[in-house]
Amino acid sequence: MAGATGVIGIRLLPLMLAEGHTVAAMTRTPGKIGGLRVAGVTPVLCDLFDEKSLTAAVKGFQPDVVVHQATDLPDELEKLADFLPGNARIRSEGTRNLLTAARAAKASGFVAQSVAFFSDAVIEAHEKGVISAGGTVLRYGQFYGPGTFYENDPPAACRIHIDEAARRTMPFLNGPPGVFTITDDGSS
Repeated sequence: MAGATGVIGIRLLPLMLAEGHTVAAMTRTPGKIGGLRVAGVTPVLCDLFDEKSLTAAVKGFQPDVVVHQATDLPDELEKLADFLPGNARIRSEGTRNLLTAARAAKASGFVAQSVAFFSDAVIEAHEKGVISAGGTVLRYGQFYGPGTFYENDPPAACRIHIDEAARRTMPFLNGPPGVFTITDDGSS
């Protein structure tokens, strides 16, 4: 899983382990390796933008499914605009590199995070790349709850509690391919 230490990744890890998955959890931050090891997963220190090392790491683990939950977002909503270029790079170059690594490892599935509350050329290309590879795109509503921009008060419509988003992600780890929306209004 790319983005294993992110706001949804940290919630998916215990759910995946509880269902019997063996998980390789990727981070680009050396200081997070110990916490991943304690969580019971195989930590992988790797950068999405280093295609060669990423491909080697994914091939080395031989996953059935590659899960892309990586983003580059700040802890404070007020700083979001400064992070948008980095987040766009993750959705473009990072997604391409993960798809290349998944193909090289002959992974049978690919699940990628997207958003339901807006779209632009980068998001459209990100989703098209995943779908073209036979993968699954999960369009989440805006996250709210602990560790999100909206810890205390939910945002306007097109939202999903972060814990519920993680829970509702689990069935998609085994397919089906396509685009699915996960929001509080019950769509999936």
